[in-house]
Amino acid sequence: MATIYDVSLRAGVSLATVSRVINKNNNVSDKTRQKVLEAMAELDYRPNTIAQSLASNVSNSVGVLVSQLDGPYYGPMMAEIEAALRAQNKHVIIAVGHSDAAVEQDSVEFLLSRGCDALILDVEAVSDDYLVKLSQRSVPIVLINRYIQAMEPCCIYLNNELGGYLATRHMVDLGHRSIAYISGPKNKHDAMERLVGHQRALAEGGLVFDPALYIEGDYKEEGGEAGMLALLQTGKSFSAVVCANDQMASGAIAVCLQRGLVIPRDLSVIGYDNVPFAKYISPKLTTVNNPIHEMGKMAALWVLRHVYADDQTLVNNVFEPELVVRGSAIRAVN
Repeated sequence: MATIYDVSLRAGVSLATVSRVINKNNNVSDKTRQKVLEAMAELDYRPNTIAQSLASNVSNSVGVLVSQLDGPYYGPMMAEIEAALRAQNKHVIIAVGHSDAAVEQDSVEFLLSRGCDALILDVEAVSDDYLVKLSQRSVPIVLINRYIQAMEPCCIYLNNELGGYLATRHMVDLGHRSIAYISGPKNKHDAMERLVGHQRALAEGGLVFDPALYIEGDYKEEGGEAGMLALLQTGKSFSAVVCANDQMASGAIAVCLQRGLVIPRDLSVIGYDNVPFAKYISPKLTTVNNPIHEMGKMAALWVLRHVYADDQTLVNNVFEPELVVRGSAIRAVN
């Protein structure tokens, strides 16, 4: 197996020069860089990244922990993280937590065991106390879509309470007086924050929160279908339904179509997240924009600034949701 010494001999340069080329140091002429790269190719030499990380105490890898890999929500976030880090010659190692506290903790330990320089965490089941203690260890962490006061400087989050408020306030402003709600799972922090916003909008509009028109969903299309079926089976009248994410909204709309209901003539629907398909379904879905891709990019930039000393990078910790008005919600007919 070829060594860095063999490469230096073949290229006719010093070991230090080979090291600079391997580490993408700009202080090497293009001609010399090309000689070293050709020597590496001829000798089939591959740098030992493990040895490099032990020597430098930097692995140039960042651990990313998300709840799941499928669906339209996490893909854009991970794509932005990977792109921002790769642009600076850093790599990501991805683990999945499945919204289970034990699995999330096991995944954190896995990423730490791989020598990651930092962790980007989108976790839902582990406690605040666990995360605070984790932040006190030697490897820096940054949270996405979760706010913990004791960790405020390393939290990248959306004002979900305001987002929930904006969704329901839109229905109230359209004159709807009986508004159903399909929430996300109660164990998810963002779901409960959106529910609080929903209740605030009702109260401001002089409306009473009706538990019979509240259904706990699962953030999936199937949860939206089950939620809408449950609402229809209550026999209670409602002219609007607020869904805590777009996937559940699409599932709810599917049930309405199966029952012969016309959206938005018979029922106004609003979602949350503004995932790509929201503007392609019929009718186009009114929703609340959740810039998860931007939060992913910002988490990566946080790592570059605080871990890799990129002082030119500016970090925004708090994002504000915005109402996106399309065709699935209209003024109530009195």
